[in-house]
Amino acid sequence: MRWSRGAALPAGVLVVTVLLMVVGLTVGFESFNGKGFVARIVIYPVLMLAVPLAWWWRHRGRGVEPPWGAFALVMTPFLVDVLGNFLDLYDRIEAWDDLNHLVNWFLLLWGIGLLVFPTRESVARPGLTVLTVAGVGALLAVLWEVGEWYVFLKAGVESDGLYQDTIGDEVLGTAGAALAGLVVLRRRRRGAPVRVPGDPSSPTT
Repeated sequence: MRWSRGAALPAGVLVVTVLLMVVGLTVGFESFNGKGFVARIVIYPVLMLAVPLAWWWRHRGRGVEPPWGAFALVMTPFLVDVLGNFLDLYDRIEAWDDLNHLVNWFLLLWGIGLLVFPTRESVARPGLTVLTVAGVGALLAVLWEVGEWYVFLKAGVESDGLYQDTIGDEVLGTAGAALAGLVVLRRRRRGAPVRVPGDPSSPTT
């Protein structure tokens, strides 16, 4: 995978996310307690790099410019989640968790949608495009909630109302993904590129 100025944005998102977790764990932030951040500091970077590495494996040797903008969209929800815990926004703002599930899934599936549907021609069937993006988002929302169930319920932390919270989070995540599907469809049908700020050579995807 070739490095370019466009890579600065996703790389910056990754670095800031890791630094926030390192600082929070080192200082011993109370807002990190019981949230599985010892595991997250390993899992989050792996998840953030999974999509770029998968893209690179598929396109290796083809000389194609990586879609840095889409990568940044996929990575940003992890930064938002860590920042929310770093600033203790989950406890200070009642609606923060719900807002996160809606917005983060929108950003995540916007990025994934641009990768799955890389051209105008790939969205020839609009309904299928939106349904695919929404469906992937729903699946990822379920997998995420399974992970939270393991961390919180198994550890005996935040178990009150966990089931109701899980259902709500899955609905919000799916709604965010559906919105992302509509955005992907609209941008691809207009042929609009996703450009990384400050990089005029940023690719279409």
